[in-house]
Amino acid sequence: MKNRTHLNTINRVVIKIGSSSITHTKTGHISLQKLDHFVRQVSDLKNAGKEVIVVTSGAQAVGISSLNLDVKPSKLEEKQAVAAVGQASLMMIYQKLFREYNHHVGQVLITKEIIDDKSRYQNAKNTLRALLRMNVIPIVNENDTVSTEEIEFGDNDRLSATVAIIAEAELLILLSDIDGLYNEDPKDNKDARIIDSVNEINEDIYNMAGVSKSKTGTGGMLTKLMAAEMANNEGIDMIIANASTPYVIQKIYDGEIIGTIFKS
Repeated sequence: MKNRTHLNTINRVVIKIGSSSITHTKTGHISLQKLDHFVRQVSDLKNAGKEVIVVTSGAQAVGISSLNLDVKPSKLEEKQAVAAVGQASLMMIYQKLFREYNHHVGQVLITKEIIDDKSRYQNAKNTLRALLRMNVIPIVNENDTVSTEEIEFGDNDRLSATVAIIAEAELLILLSDIDGLYNEDPKDNKDARIIDSVNEINEDIYNMAGVSKSKTGTGGMLTKLMAAEMANNEGIDMIIANASTPYVIQKIYDGEIIGTIFKS
């Protein structure tokens, strides 16, 4: 097992936080404790002189909570409306929490298709660069009010890979409610083990992908592997780790063998 001490030298990182990692399991409402733990880690990374871009899920969950809905809407336009409400509320929460740690944030709403539009791609790159130069933490989310794909398929994983590519990041970290990529489904085999390092994403690796059982997150392992392949193809390492692990981001930067690293 090789160490990952080289990660401590990485300056620009994109960190994606999944819906299930910032909400209460039973209710699906936002968990201020989970979110504060995440914000505190990101702030500490900023204090260490790193450039951090956050890709956040949770807009729909926050919208449902804000509107006091008992169930998640089934119609696409209603999901988009709920996401519109949730994005505004979620951003206010992020802004308040980061200000407590003396950091500023800026909201960036994009779609994955931006990578195929040269003009919009360059505009997004320029905006992210400007925010980083101004020492602002960009908070990125899918523009759910105009894009339906993320809402239909729950895929902020590939969005985060797109952001990492646009920002020319050196590392992409996906934080969710799973510990990493297992060689077998741990629900079926108690002896299943986490693969700590993947050097090539091939058919065998894809065959290990399962289906998300999370109440609020619907991306699953498949979209995480797709994100890893996208990032790796552009020379960006990616790590899947469990957001509930205490000080998980610091442990990653300290080179601890945690989660699964996909090497570019």
